[in-house]
Amino acid sequence: MKRAVFVFLFFALATCISGQAVPAGFDLSNYGVRIEPDTRVIIVLAAVDAARMTNEAGETVPVLNPRLSPEGTKFREQLRSDLVALNPDLRQRISSFVISYKKRNPSATDAELVAPFISMAYAIGPAPDLADPIVMTDLPGSLLDVLDFAPLVRDFYRRSSISGNLADYIKGYQKAADEKLRSSSREMVNDLLNYLHTRPQLFFAEKVRTETQKTGSKRTTLQKTETRERERHFTIVPEMLAPTGNVIYLNVKDDYFVVVPPDSDITFSEARRGFLQYVIDPIVLNNSKDIATIRDSVKVILDERRKIDPKISPDVYLTISRSLVAAIDAKQSENVRHGIALEQSRRRIDQAKTVDEKKAISAELQKYEATIADETALQLSEDYEKGAVLVFYFAEQLKGIEDSGFDIASSMREMILSFDASKETGRYASFAEARRRALAAREQRKKNPSQQQTVIAVNPTTNKLVDIQKLIDAKNYRQAEAELKTLLAQNPNEPRIYYNIGRLASIGAQSLTENEQQKAKLLEAKVAFENVVRLSQKQRVDSALLSLSYVALAKIYEFYDDTTYNGLYDAAIKIGNVPGGAYNEAIAAKQRLLKDQ
Repeated sequence: MKRAVFVFLFFALATCISGQAVPAGFDLSNYGVRIEPDTRVIIVLAAVDAARMTNEAGETVPVLNPRLSPEGTKFREQLRSDLVALNPDLRQRISSFVISYKKRNPSATDAELVAPFISMAYAIGPAPDLADPIVMTDLPGSLLDVLDFAPLVRDFYRRSSISGNLADYIKGYQKAADEKLRSSSREMVNDLLNYLHTRPQLFFAEKVRTETQKTGSKRTTLQKTETRERERHFTIVPEMLAPTGNVIYLNVKDDYFVVVPPDSDITFSEARRGFLQYVIDPIVLNNSKDIATIRDSVKVILDERRKIDPKISPDVYLTISRSLVAAIDAKQSENVRHGIALEQSRRRIDQAKTVDEKKAISAELQKYEATIADETALQLSEDYEKGAVLVFYFAEQLKGIEDSGFDIASSMREMILSFDASKETGRYASFAEARRRALAAREQRKKNPSQQQTVIAVNPTTNKLVDIQKLIDAKNYRQAEAELKTLLAQNPNEPRIYYNIGRLASIGAQSLTENEQQKAKLLEAKVAFENVVRLSQKQRVDSALLSLSYVALAKIYEFYDDTTYNGLYDAAIKIGNVPGGAYNEAIAAKQRLLKDQ
């Protein structure tokens, strides 16, 4: 009987919230993706953090003090403690540089001021030399502004305690990244590649013309063409001192980097665009001959936009790549939201009792889909304004990939050859009304941040529970437990969270053989399910959830041969046969128990 109890708890008590789980064995390295700290970034940002100044009250304070994540804040306190004995002369020189840099950029936030220093870290060589870049002509202006900080970084590395502490720091970075960043990275990569039906190109072949001296001749040279393969990587860099809420993206030849706090969830962050750029760039390059046939017509559209904003790049290939990335980012996000809303609306319609209720749910769904379409139009418009002038065209073309399931790499040529510049005239203007509605809705949300839309897809707690369900599906129970506890601290009166905590504890108990450990897990599950019942006495709790909780509790009592289970099964039966509830299980249990008597 006890084995049957556990099987029931594991399979029958799944929540109604579901999401596409990352497949078991999904290895980021197979897609050229790695998650690893960069010692150069750690050293550079630690040096920047060492800068001090005197405020108006006469206190010594950091020159730059950007807002960090909780893990980053704890690390910064540790770092400052470790560097308290830093050589005063060195600290003064570091401070002078950072203060001067801050004065030259009076309108920039601390987070914005930190970003060029991170770029600088990728321009210098690895530790211990941290050598200056050999070529500096192609470096952006913001990086050149801080490049003279490099000698101070080298001095800081040699004269401070950081070199001796780096190994421990990196272990802490990796541990923090394993909590959330790694799982959200797997989810982001999996979701985007599934949408595009493709895999990243891990090697790029380049033909290079070489010259060699002909044997026995001083003047004659032989020319030949060699094919050289370059390996490509996308690296997610966890960085404790990276400002929270910011994603810093860099592309250095065939290496793509995004720098984020290690306790970040990057599923729907700007890191998506960095990864998409990594995927799309070689696809664009592989179609360069076809792009050449539309280059002039694209340039006309681009030049018109550059009259409004001359800072936009005139590079047609870059424009095409960025336009496609922006379109994918917007349309994939819209596709996910549409899928969640559609699934949840179908469930609600199945549970609705009257035709009018079903029509109301359908109308609500249509209204919500119109809203997200407006938001997508606004996002595409904002990218168009920044120079992604083909973003509307590619957004339209992506519909074909969504419907057909074809690999975007094999579809790219047809996308390019189907381009008609005359149809793009007025495309931006045609979305003026959608932009107006989306902007009005955005302003309304700012004025009423607590106002919830009726479609469940936008409920943050529901969305978080969807994410946690994916962790449970992937058997990442430890992280699922940690995230449930965090979510509970934010929503102490949410019965769904208690129910999931109980369900997860029940799953954990199933795998334990040591009696005391098993007993502790079942007690944890019992308390969680009892909290659902307790909340139902104070507030409205979904009938199906309450029914499931009663039966889950009854199964635990039955496991220990405590006849309290009778009253709990009766409570579930009394609720009735509500959709998604455990009425049938309660009836079956009562019948089984009567036969056993």
